[in-house]
Amino acid sequence: MNKRPRKRLIGIDAARGLALIGLMAIHILPNYDEETGDPTLVWQLFSGDSAALFALLAGVGLALSSGGRTPHRGRQMTGGRVSLVVRAALIAVVALVIASLMPQNGEPPAYSILMYYAAFFLLAIPFLQLGPKALFIGAAVFGIVSPLLLQQLPPVLPDWASYNPTVEHILADPASVASQLLLTGTYPALPYMTYILAGLGLGRLDLRNTRVQAAIAGLGAALAILANTTSYVLLYAAGGYQALLDTGMTEDGLDEAIVYGPELVPDTSGWWLAIATPHANMPLAIAGSLGMALLAAGLFLLIANRAGRWLIPLAAMGAMTLTLYSVHLVALSFELHYYEPVLWFLAHLAAAVAFAWAWNHWIGQGPLEKIVSLAAKGTRRLVTGAPNSMKSPTSPHSGAPVRTSRGTIMYTDGEDHAGYTDQPANDPDTTTR
Repeated sequence: MNKRPRKRLIGIDAARGLALIGLMAIHILPNYDEETGDPTLVWQLFSGDSAALFALLAGVGLALSSGGRTPHRGRQMTGGRVSLVVRAALIAVVALVIASLMPQNGEPPAYSILMYYAAFFLLAIPFLQLGPKALFIGAAVFGIVSPLLLQQLPPVLPDWASYNPTVEHILADPASVASQLLLTGTYPALPYMTYILAGLGLGRLDLRNTRVQAAIAGLGAALAILANTTSYVLLYAAGGYQALLDTGMTEDGLDEAIVYGPELVPDTSGWWLAIATPHANMPLAIAGSLGMALLAAGLFLLIANRAGRWLIPLAAMGAMTLTLYSVHLVALSFELHYYEPVLWFLAHLAAAVAFAWAWNHWIGQGPLEKIVSLAAKGTRRLVTGAPNSMKSPTSPHSGAPVRTSRGTIMYTDGEDHAGYTDQPANDPDTTTR
């Protein structure tokens, strides 16, 4: 019996493509003006928010791969959880290989999010069976409690071993690497669970419904405005700025911390919780980045309804971010991009677009995505006892994408393709800095 082709949510893929471009821009392009010290437009647009969008969409993918609006139950859910462990392990392997190529002396050319991603997936396992309301409440709890831990615990936690931990660091000091991945690193898993759980909650909704899409965008815009406005009022109208100066900071040092974020949030004052700086991972900073991520996801879903065909190049990148991001990091490890950053950014972007479009058009799923997907799907079948899926005999290129008139990408092999498949409405049981 032939399997009905599954449609990808091209708006989700396109939003993830934008997140990838944002991370590439932050890695390569200048973050501040060397003459004035002011943050560049790239920093203002992408710092923190790109990683938040990445994590939010990872949560959406996890929801879609675990049942969409009707979460899997029983052996199906067990199989999904075990396969997620396999997925996390393989991503960690990719992260460790890339980390071994990165310079270990001094600051590296990029801080990889991949090892943190593996931690996100493992922490998400207990939440896969929850509905949207419980997931949104869980996201709020992580967004409030994690910043308190982040401010209070670092003095008693071990120091970082490396910006990009390697196998050697894990074997020599596992406690340091664990605290870095969970709380003190660039993309700490506990605060980032806010984005993961929010994304899981979104994936439990009907994301093809226009009203839902508009509500996501509207809520995101409102949340971003509210978070940043509240931060401004608390700091500059309610006395927070002066209270932070009274802890012994200079005006220049405090202004820099508010714009670029402190290395670690000091425990000298509760007013630090009021900053909304990207990567600060304080409550209002998390809320602001979550709002921008929701806005981007909602807008791309709305655009895809009318102009999905125009999003295909961006969506092709978003459909294979693991491959493209990994190659991008390997290229940065040679440290050739410092003297002509604009040229190198354009080169990375052009190469990513061209490769993604060609590979997606002729083959389908990205190379690393395919390896991870096959391993995860095989594990799921072992747990559930399900037989191997049969490929459609009518498909001219089994596994190759087919484009519809509205730009939707469809696959003919019935695979989940890293969690970005969307079942029809009447079949809800369906993947820096």
